[in-house]
Amino acid sequence: MTQQKSNKAALYILMFNMFIAMGSIGIIIPVMPEYLKIFGAAGQVLGMLIATFALAQFVFSPIAGNLSDQYGRKNLIIFGLIVTGLAQISFGLSTDVWMLFLARFFGGLGSAFIAPPIMAFVADVTTYEERGKGMGMLGAAMSLGFMIGPGIGGFLSKVSLHFPFYTAGSAAILAAILSFFLLPSSKPSTSQKAQKQDNLAKQMVRSVQMPYFVMLIIMLVFSFGIANFQTTLSLFVTNKFNYTPTDIAILLVVGGAFGVVVQMFIITPLFNRYGEMKVVLVNLFIAAVSIYLILFVSGFALILIVATIFSTATTLIRPAVNTLISKLAENEQGFAAGLNNAYMSLGNMIGPALAGILFDWNMNSPYIFGAIILMACFFLALIWTLKKAPHLMHPDSK
Repeated sequence: MTQQKSNKAALYILMFNMFIAMGSIGIIIPVMPEYLKIFGAAGQVLGMLIATFALAQFVFSPIAGNLSDQYGRKNLIIFGLIVTGLAQISFGLSTDVWMLFLARFFGGLGSAFIAPPIMAFVADVTTYEERGKGMGMLGAAMSLGFMIGPGIGGFLSKVSLHFPFYTAGSAAILAAILSFFLLPSSKPSTSQKAQKQDNLAKQMVRSVQMPYFVMLIIMLVFSFGIANFQTTLSLFVTNKFNYTPTDIAILLVVGGAFGVVVQMFIITPLFNRYGEMKVVLVNLFIAAVSIYLILFVSGFALILIVATIFSTATTLIRPAVNTLISKLAENEQGFAAGLNNAYMSLGNMIGPALAGILFDWNMNSPYIFGAIILMACFFLALIWTLKKAPHLMHPDSK
């Protein structure tokens, strides 16, 4: 019973850390356009800053995941939070554009040392049957951070444009201090310690041989789809319907709020009844249809409904994929979580860049392309499951 309470407390601390990490990203979103004007920069620099952050995540996530298998999760999480905090503060103190890029690179590095060890830690403190619930709670903390962050950032920017960065950095460092005192140590098993740490290239090659490789592809594609949607939505509705920043904020916040509710209260019953793979398949299909439908609806209410459906579908996919990868990873939880985060970062890196290019060519094209690749991913996942892993179509299967 004492161990069960300890595990539950650890899960709550991990949720708090993920909330802080994701909130510190969200908090700067509404500030960035005005902040970059100080440096005489605009949209192109913003896109490159986003890509720089994602690049660092991509490079260091597998390394962080592997290290957490060898040396435990706690110290890496604390390290990631401190680096993230210092990077945010440095971003606010920057006086030149190159300093912004350096700060964002280290911000991505810090994030890489937070997410994979946290996901592996959740696997450590939950049973096989409870894994989906744990990943769902972690996903809810992520969604809550993304949802609340922009609102807090907009409010704090009234103090000064630098203040949100200082606040986000301080919150991350505070989370590191709390984790040092409150988070229990997670000791890797002997088999995990014995594993050799490969470089990034070897790990990416090795990922192809993993039993969860298709899950990694799903993570890549749907992360691309989310980044594709989020990057161009504000431009799309502004150009087509003359929406205000407030209208756009409502679209994003309502979708985020639904995501939090679903992950906290609905996702576990869905996993228990249908299994994670069916949840992935159904919501890949819904995401593909809804991202395409955004081209044909008009009126704020209908656009809000379609955007919320897309957001909710992608919200369900993430913890389902995380859970399946964790269940298939066995004793390589950190390695698998690192690869998972790397593939997600790759989607986050490619998505905004390609979406911007497509939008400049034709503002409808990002949504058409997004729908095509999401639907292709649906068929890939369906065929792979039916041929290679039919047992995943049933709940609570090993």
